[in-house]
Amino acid sequence: MALSHRIRIIGGVWRSRQIQVLDQQDLRPSSDRVRETLFNWLGSDLNGLKAIDVFAGSGALGFETASRSVDEAVMIEKDKRIHNQLLMQYQLLNSYPVHGEVKIIHGDGVAYLEGASDQSSQLIFLDPPFNQPDLLIRATQEAGRVCHDQGRGGIYIECPNAFDLSELGGLLPSWTLIKSIETAQVKAVLFRRSSS
Repeated sequence: MALSHRIRIIGGVWRSRQIQVLDQQDLRPSSDRVRETLFNWLGSDLNGLKAIDVFAGSGALGFETASRSVDEAVMIEKDKRIHNQLLMQYQLLNSYPVHGEVKIIHGDGVAYLEGASDQSSQLIFLDPPFNQPDLLIRATQEAGRVCHDQGRGGIYIECPNAFDLSELGGLLPSWTLIKSIETAQVKAVLFRRSSS
């Protein structure tokens, strides 16, 4: 399988380091513009947070988060080849270790969330393959239970820009959409728990 291109980590300990992305159908890394916007929303220091990248893919979100000092970054990838690529990229990056623990798990991201304890994470990334909207719906429901953002993290979702955001809002009744960006292909949104 050919390595098609590299993407750059934007900030933190691994700033400007590059990761290689496999040339594989449905593997669609978050663009630099979208990631830069997301981490402007989240802030540069994520110390104290546990993050879960439910559909890790290229690793762009998980590695970016680890680079910014989360206490724990969990990356879950179902495809074995992509999982092996993530492990290899982490070995290369970890020549300069980061603050927190990085776990790269071969498995089903939705099943991982289903098995996670209530309010056990502060930051969850949901960026499933765009041709499987049912995955997004199931993962969003679970993320609302698993995430307790403490006003700093949240639930971040990337979806096709034809997707109806009100559907996501209906799945997250205790959450508020606080930030959004739209590109030619993608809607990217951040939900935070509503004030009680």
